[in-house]
Amino acid sequence: MLTGTMGAIDMVAARVAGGATVQFRPSGSSMVPLVRSRQLVTVNPVDPALVEVGDIVLAKVAGTVYLHLVSAVDATGRRVQISNNRGRVNGWTGHAKVYGICVSVDGVPRPRTAGKSLL
Repeated sequence: MLTGTMGAIDMVAARVAGGATVQFRPSGSSMVPLVRSRQLVTVNPVDPALVEVGDIVLAKVAGTVYLHLVSAVDATGRRVQISNNRGRVNGWTGHAKVYGICVSVDGVPRPRTAGKSLL
């Protein structure tokens, strides 16, 4: 799920990577029903070593920033696989490019996010 322009999602990623909690309204349908287009999401900086399959993260894969699911974890290789909610795999990315975790959607807390944030 991406925001309207690549510049906007890149700015959000930079702020989260810098340690800020960010709220924004991504657009797109690839994460329905978990996140619908233009719902308000809250993303906190994350310890990438703590993310699990099923977490929604803000991460860069092959030069593109996504708000997508963690679909696999390679703890030894310090990387995660990122996919949308429709079965499309975006690819693997290293922990250094996993910027944040989605902790709420329209004010509703996401499950299993406690203790994963760097805040």
